[in-house]
Amino acid sequence: MLERVYALLRDVTYWDFIDVLLVSVFFYYILLLIKGTRALQILQGIGALLLLQGLAYIARLQTLSYILNGILVSTLVALPLVFQPELRRALTRLGQRGLISSNGISEIRQEELKRIIDEIALAAYNLSTTRFGALIVLEQETGLQEVVETGQIVDGFISAKLLQTIFRPKTPLHDGAVVIRDGRLLAGACYLPLTDSVVDSRFGTRHRAAIGITEQSDAIVVVVSEETGEIRIAKDGAFSQPMIEEAQVRKALARELMSEWNKEKHRRFTTFNLFRTIGDAIGGDD
Repeated sequence: MLERVYALLRDVTYWDFIDVLLVSVFFYYILLLIKGTRALQILQGIGALLLLQGLAYIARLQTLSYILNGILVSTLVALPLVFQPELRRALTRLGQRGLISSNGISEIRQEELKRIIDEIALAAYNLSTTRFGALIVLEQETGLQEVVETGQIVDGFISAKLLQTIFRPKTPLHDGAVVIRDGRLLAGACYLPLTDSVVDSRFGTRHRAAIGITEQSDAIVVVVSEETGEIRIAKDGAFSQPMIEEAQVRKALARELMSEWNKEKHRRFTTFNLFRTIGDAIGGDD
């Protein structure tokens, strides 16, 4: 037995390690894409069905095995439809900026990101107290140029006063969303795609738009309700719990944005180490 293991190890080359490493990185990025989405829960369910089907096969439970096999085949056929938002988001990210390169929030210094979070939280709170609706879109890795082109370019320094001025009723840019990119308030009066999903009847067009853009991209959206003054954060096609205090909004935004900032930094570090390892392996193989 040990001789066979030694013989197998003797045949292993640097390229075999590179092969395993690349496959591991591929699945790592797949998990990043579906982390925190319903896709992960569905895959867990499929995994449970596969395990149950395997146990039924081992126990020779033919009827149960036949039924589970039919369910699994039907599920696999339906996966492209079930995962449509996730697939669209993944392909968009791959086509526009790539899985290992991004200009997103990682380009912003941590201190500046904290300042932006404070300004957005203050603006959301002030708009909430005056019952002025707002839709603030923070672009991440997926480019939102098509959305930007539906509005007016502002390219302004992000501040609570600017955001409050934009969303004041009857101002030229109040009807629509603002898009924040690379630490700048890039555009206002932007139109977002509405979701086709079933949304709670108490949510209006503004909230449907927030869900719509987060279903099609990895953007994070701050929504202020004009009717109730409630503040919510939309991400991956879902809303956070309603908030009314500035500190709540600041904490929620920091949790989301700092997490994305740290994740992107880690991703770049991992990618750098990956290519350095491949380079060392190729150099050593020569």
